[in-house]
Amino acid sequence: MINLIQKYFPKITEKQTNRFAKLPELYAQWNEKINVVSRKDIDSLLEKHVLHSLGIAKVMQFTPTTKILDIGTGGGFPGIPLAILFPESQFTLVDSIGKKIKVVNEIAQYLELANVTGINARAENIVEKFDFVVSRAVTQMPVFMSWIKGKFLSKNNNSLRNGVLYLKGGDLTEELKNFPAAKIFDLKDYFDEEFFITKKVVYIKNMH
Repeated sequence: MINLIQKYFPKITEKQTNRFAKLPELYAQWNEKINVVSRKDIDSLLEKHVLHSLGIAKVMQFTPTTKILDIGTGGGFPGIPLAILFPESQFTLVDSIGKKIKVVNEIAQYLELANVTGINARAENIVEKFDFVVSRAVTQMPVFMSWIKGKFLSKNNNSLRNGVLYLKGGDLTEELKNFPAAKIFDLKDYFDEEFFITKKVVYIKNMH
């Protein structure tokens, strides 16, 4: 199954390959104790969680020292796969459920991901500023945008201006009607698997 990651990211190093390869067993073990991934998805973790998370990397190649905030990370998605892929960028993974952040920190420690910090907090209580905020369908976009107001650094160091990269599925017309500048990237343009037909990355640049 690890070939699935190599298929779309052929330049990953042996170290990265090994870290990705460990994820299915790690999550299966943790899931027995704390339910962080839906039981029906645990067998297709690399496709439905890891590769899905890496959809963001098809849209945005983070430069070294980029600071990324992952809100509502759950068991570490999209933050942990992205942190493996971009070892020189800094990832702060936030979730309001403490036991999920315990899993995030344990997995990051096991994989020796020095660029991951897991924090048990509500998004709106984070005071630090970041280049990008990433997330995977935690809530409706207007609510999400209200959580992250004022959380962006003003200096841009990447090919896209600082902003939000949000993994969503389905028809987003209604949800994005108040965000005319939102750009939608269809993951079916990057990945062949049927799972990705309706999946998208929404990019909204920071306007402040």
